[in-house]
Order: sequence, then C-alpha cells, then structure tokens
Amino acid sequence: MTSRKTRQELHTSSPRVRKLKWIIGAAVVAVCIVGMIYGLRPWTTPTPEVQSASTPTPTPAPTPPPREALAFQMANFDSGWIQYSDGIYITSDGGVQWQSTAEIPPAASPAEDAELTALWNKDPNRQVLKLNYTLKEYPVKQSQFITDRVGWALIPLSKDTPDPLLITTDGGSTWNTIAAPDTRKAVQDEKDRLTSIRKEAALYKDLATAKLAMQSNWLLQPSTASIGDLVMVRHNEPGEVSWLGGSYTLQPFGSGYYTYLPIPTSLKAGTYPIGDQVLTIKAKKFDTQYLQVTQQMESMRQDTQRIAADQKKIDLARSQSAPEFLYTSSFIQPVEGILTTPYGYTRYVNNKYDSSHLAIDLAAKEGTPIKATNDGIVALAETLYLTGNAIYLDHGMGLFSQYAHMSELKVKKGDKVKKGDIIGLVGTTGFSTGPHLHFTFWAHNIQANPNLFFNTSPFQWVQPQ
Repeated sequence: MTSRKTRQELHTSSPRVRKLKWIIGAAVVAVCIVGMIYGLRPWTTPTPEVQSASTPTPTPAPTPPPREALAFQMANFDSGWIQYSDGIYITSDGGVQWQSTAEIPPAASPAEDAELTALWNKDPNRQVLKLNYTLKEYPVKQSQFITDRVGWALIPLSKDTPDPLLITTDGGSTWNTIAAPDTRKAVQDEKDRLTSIRKEAALYKDLATAKLAMQSNWLLQPSTASIGDLVMVRHNEPGEVSWLGGSYTLQPFGSGYYTYLPIPTSLKAGTYPIGDQVLTIKAKKFDTQYLQVTQQMESMRQDTQRIAADQKKIDLARSQSAPEFLYTSSFIQPVEGILTTPYGYTRYVNNKYDSSHLAIDLAAKEGTPIKATNDGIVALAETLYLTGNAIYLDHGMGLFSQYAHMSELKVKKGDKVKKGDIIGLVGTTGFSTGPHLHFTFWAHNIQANPNLFFNTSPFQWVQPQ
C-alpha cells in the first residue's frame, strides 16, 4: 500500500502541479513589475500619506497683469464703454458686467432733447479733479455726470481700487463701486425721479416753458390774477406757503413742490409777496341776478340741519386729495349748454340777497350726458339736499370739480375716470328751477372760476417773463 508521504510527493511532482506553480510565479513577477512602474510595493495597500505625497499639485493659471484704464463714456444709466491699453469693453447694465468689443461703439444719439436733459443736468460739463474713496484721496483722470446726482469718475490704477470706474449718486459727495447693492438701488431711484421729471415737463405747453418753470426758485402760475381765480405755486424746495392767514403745504411732484392758492372774491386788489415773487391781484366786478322761486323751494334753505349734515359729507370728501396731479392734459367743458348764470353773480332770491354764485349754470335738455372735465377719482357721488344728485371729482393736489342737480349718477365713490367719461345726466334735482348743470372747481375748499380751466390747465397759465 502506498504511504501518505509517497502519495503527496507523487502529487506535487506531477506535470499539472508543476505547470500551476509556473503560472503563479509568472503572475507574481508581473505584479512586481507593475508595482515598480507606479511606485507601489507589491502586496501592499498604499497609505493615504503615500498617495497624497505622490499626487501632483495643480499649478494655478497666471494672473494677468493689471491694466490701466485710459478713457470711458456712458451714454445713459446703462450703456457705455471703457478703453484699456489692450482692448475695449462695453456694458449694458450700468457697468456691473463688461464684454470685450473690437472698437469703440459710435456715440449714442442723445436719449433726450437738450432742453429736456438740462432739466436734470444743469451743468453737463462739470468735472471732478479728485475724490475720496475708502478713506483715501485719488486724482481723477476723467469724469462724467448724467444728472446732477449721478456721475462716474475714472481713477488711476491702484492695488486698493479693483474697479477703475467709480460712481456717485449724491452729486459727488461720496463714491462707490458700480456693483454695490446700495449703488444699484440709488441709480434706480434716480431713474424713477427722471421719469417723474419728464411727466412734470410734459404738462407745460413746451420745453422752453418747462425749463423756465423747473429751473426757477419760485414760480407763480399766473403771476397776475383776478378775484375768484386760482394760482398755482411751484417752488424748488419743500415747505409751506402762508396765504391770507392760512398755510398751504408744498407737495412734491417731479423735481418741484406745488400748491394751489385760491383767490377769494373778497380779496382786495393789490400786490402780494409769494416767496421771491409778487402776485398781482386785479379788481373785478360781478353782475347781479334775480330769481323768483316758489315758497316751497325757498323754504328748502331753511332746513339748516339737513344742509349742515350734507356739508359734513362734502367737507370730508374734499379733505382727502391724491398727493399728485391726476390729469395730464387740458380740461374740457362737461356739457354743451346755454350759460344761464355766469361765475360770480350776486344772486337775489325773491328779492332777498342769497349768495354769490361761484359756479356756472349750463342749461341743457334733461338726460343730456355730462362728461368728466378731466382725469380724476370720484370723491363723492350721492344725492344731497340742495344740490340733488351731485358728484365731486378729485384731480389731485387739493383740486376738485363739482357737478350738481343731475337726474342720474353714472359713477360711484372711488371710481377712476378719464377725461370725457360720462359720469351723469343733466337734471333738475335739489334746489333747481329747471334742467341744468351747476359746475365749478374747488381748491382747498374755496371755489375757483371754472372758465379758467376750459381748453387749458394750470400748467399752461405761465405768463411770459
């Protein structure tokens, strides 16, 4: 019987076993060779330290040398170019981002007429020689102002100023980088202000008049008026106007501050100082009108309790006016009719003095459509005791138009109306002797002659100087 040792020797010396050993040996040699090539020891797992030490560190791209900006130009708040010694860059977002271009773009045509531009940039050739930025003073190579508030300045290259082009939004008192969030907001505020200035200028009859008005310290529109009229005041600063024992707040609009000054019929003719201007008031005589009414109608005026209750509603409605001019064009006569009572007539009813008629009465067929004299908001639309179906339209800044004795109301309180919209129909409700429209204007709760407004507006009352 063959022993165990003999069997093992026979097994290990067999051709199959020898072949297997040769294959394993060859594999070991191959692994060693690969390990030598890649710097690894065979049969070992590289430690993180070895792997990290052997990984090459990436070399950063070389930083381009700083470039000196040579010149720049902004066509408006958003578009402009800047020139370096090795290229030209343009922007369309106010300088937050720049893109390379082959050549300086042609000068943009002025976005505004020269006269209009002068309304917000009174000194277009203004230059800055030096400025303070980050508590340091820098000389200025070039500057440009697009408005009195917003301008740019090009400063020399410095390690402390990564942006060669700085911007001011307060007329040059402080400077900042173009991309700063506060700067972007200030620029947008200035854009909004210019939009308002354009809106203001458009209300004047032409740019020359707008320039006169908007570059004046004080302006009276008009500077000569009659009793019963209305004057609009413009000032270039906020404040108040003292007038006949009252105080009128100047409200902002565009680049100025405005208020209306009513001229009561009781005012004496003469001259009155307003700011650095002089308002001339001329005397005016009004005719007399005599009405005969029934005793029933005459007794209506004796119900003082109902009249007082209505007056509270009216006073409340006229005390809340939009803080801007709601109209953008001339006023129109609200209805075509026969003028039965002009403005200012001294009225006697049944041979007794009644009042001064500070409105106009236009007789027309009952049901005739009545138009809004201009854009506005309905402040009151209600049936009142004396004036019947009545409407008050707010035109902003304390100016209201009144429509009375209508047969029907076509609008309600809070409605926004456009010039020419039908707001009611001619009637004879309330204290009325026949179908007509009682129409007038109120400024700060004082009546004003409506004839001043037809086919014009207070912005067109500027008298040549």
